[in-house]
This record gives sequence, structure tokens and C-alpha cells, in this order.
Amino acid sequence: MFSPNGTLPNEFWPDEEGEDFQFKSILQPLEPFRKQTLVLKGVFNKIRGDGDNHMRGMSCLLTADNLLPGNIMGGGGAPAGWASGVSIDQEIKKALQARPHTKTRFGSLEFGVAVPNRADPWTRMSYLGPNQPVAPVDDPYQMFAKMYGQMKDKDSLVSILDDVKEDLQRVSKKLSARDKQMLEEHMALVRNMETELKTPVQTVAHPMPDLDPGIELVNDNAPQISRMQINLLVNALSNDMVRVATFQFMRSVGQAQMRWLGVEEGHHSLSHDPDDNKDSFSKLQKINTWFCSQFVYLAKRLSETPEPFGEGSMLDHTLLVWTNELGKGNTHTLDNIPIVMVGGGAGFKMGRSLKLDNVAHNRLWLSIAHAMGHDGLQTFGKAELCAEGPLSLT
Repeated sequence: MFSPNGTLPNEFWPDEEGEDFQFKSILQPLEPFRKQTLVLKGVFNKIRGDGDNHMRGMSCLLTADNLLPGNIMGGGGAPAGWASGVSIDQEIKKALQARPHTKTRFGSLEFGVAVPNRADPWTRMSYLGPNQPVAPVDDPYQMFAKMYGQMKDKDSLVSILDDVKEDLQRVSKKLSARDKQMLEEHMALVRNMETELKTPVQTVAHPMPDLDPGIELVNDNAPQISRMQINLLVNALSNDMVRVATFQFMRSVGQAQMRWLGVEEGHHSLSHDPDDNKDSFSKLQKINTWFCSQFVYLAKRLSETPEPFGEGSMLDHTLLVWTNELGKGNTHTLDNIPIVMVGGGAGFKMGRSLKLDNVAHNRLWLSIAHAMGHDGLQTFGKAELCAEGPLSLT
């Protein structure tokens, strides 16, 4: 799960280390899940190069590698392009989809809440590979249709894809080598979509969730949309449609107005205010605590859902990770990026607050990949940042 624009360190990180720690105000909603929570301080995004810190914080967050050169202008006149590699969610997805016993209908699903209808390094965190951003679906009705669409709709889409494929093959003869490569990447996406559409919907163990009808995709409805999306995500996991998912709130540099919290100002503008601005500080505290409450709702729903393939709840067999593109909004630092994990699916020792020694976030993603059974992965993102191997969290 991603939330934007940094946090308030003094209201986020526990002072104590180890099992005897106290949640600060922002993480207070996690109290019911204390024994299943792992808070990591000292995880750094060490990716530098093209772009500004918001761009690198967002598009290098899950890819852990440099942005490609490009002409998308960042803050301070620092242009960049898309990410140069695959994101960790898609890397794990590929590994799981390659094995018959872990292959699922979709492989991964990308959920969004109030993600704007634009595509740039500030709005995308998942990548299939270099220059291949994955757009989150922020319309719960669209996500529901994707999960449970009628067969006649699927047949129509397959027919359309066949037509597009033939057109693209004809055009390819006239393209340069670089454009042919881009076309081949697009065709791979088309083939993946065809496979998804032709895969029959399995009989579901858990019934389809009821969606509130007629909820408009507008800023003020974000709380309702969030709950609808979380319910769909839990349903997808419980019916084994997917084993990897991302959940993105808004975007980096996002100006969402959280009027349901009594906050009229845009989130990004507030995050730039100095620490001694008590009014802005209080509002940012409310905003980040609300994001935590959504994370907790996801944990709660999983804890209430029986594990369909084993004992206990789904939370016992799932790892949730909440993160952010910045450590602190008004400094734009990529140091101490917020990392909170909840669950039991990775085999990590939970119920702790850890203070790490400025470790690269590449090593954290490597640890999670290994925990998900992708232990053949030796490096992730920038290889030199993985020299010390995965973090030991057991």
C-alpha cells in the first residue's frame, strides 16, 4: 500500500526498539495488530540520477533502480523518463506465474484510489519492465467488471485484441528497430491480456462483494472508494484470483483535499509547510493517521477471512507493506522511507520496532521476494546496492 508526500517522523517512528515499543499517534490505529506488526526505521531509497526526489521516490520506490533519461521535467529543472526496470510486485508475480502450483488467473492486480487520469513518473509505481508503467485501476466498478465480467464481454474483448494484433503485425514491417522493440513489448502485453481473458472464472469460495451503487469517482468519495477497493482486493486474494496486489492512494505531489477530515488545503501544499506551523502539522497528522486506518481496515478484513488453503486467517498467511515515496515532505528526503509491515505470511519475526543502519531498500525487496519463494533472485534493482544480501528479519 502506498500513500504520498512523506510523513511526520516524530509522530510516526516508535522511540523504542525491539518488542517493548509504543505506537506514536499516526500508527496508533495499528494497536490491535501490535503482535503482527513490524516497523522498520533506517530503510533508505539510495537511487539518484535523473529526476527530482518525488519522481525517484515514486517510480524508483518498487523498482529500486534509476529512472531512464527523458523529457518529463521535474522540480528544479531535473528531467527524467520512466523507470528502468521491473517493480518488485511484478518481479514476484512473474516468479509465481511461472509455477503451475502458484499460478493464478490474474497474477497481480493494481488498485488505486483517486489516482489522476494522467501518466507520468509521479503517478506510477508498478512496472512490468523498463518503460512499461502499469496503471492502477481506481474505479471499483471497473475492477469488479475485470474480476467478474460476463463471458460475452470477454468474447468481445478477445475479438478486438485479435484485430489489433493483425494490424500491428502489418505495421511492424515499416518500423525502425527501436519501434519494433516497443511493438514487441506491446504485443507481449496483448498476449498476457488474451491469456487472462481466456482463463475461466473459477468457482469462488467467497461470494462476490456488494458494491455501493452510484459512487462517483470524486475526491470527497475517497473513503467509500477505499473501502470498496479493499473489499475487492480481499475477495480477489481469498478466491485465489491473485497472490500479489498493489494499492495506491493518490499520487506523489498529489493535492487531494481531505474534507472528510476537516482539511480543505491540498495534501502536497501542507506537506511543504515548516514543522512549526502547528495548524499544518495537525492536519498532516490527521491525513497520515487516516491512511494508517485504511491499512488497518485491510488487515482487519484479512484477519476476519478464513485462510482457504490452510489454518487460521488470511492475515496469518499474507504480508502487508505500507510505504511512501518520501521520508518527510518538507525536506523531500529519500532517507528513512516509511516501512510498516503487518501479517504473518513472510515468516518474519513480527511484533517489533527495528532501527536499521541506513540500509538500501533494494535489500528489503530482496528479502520479501525470498519470503515469497523467489529465492533464486540474487539482486534486485541496482545490483551494487544488494552487495550485503537480503535483510535478515526472521
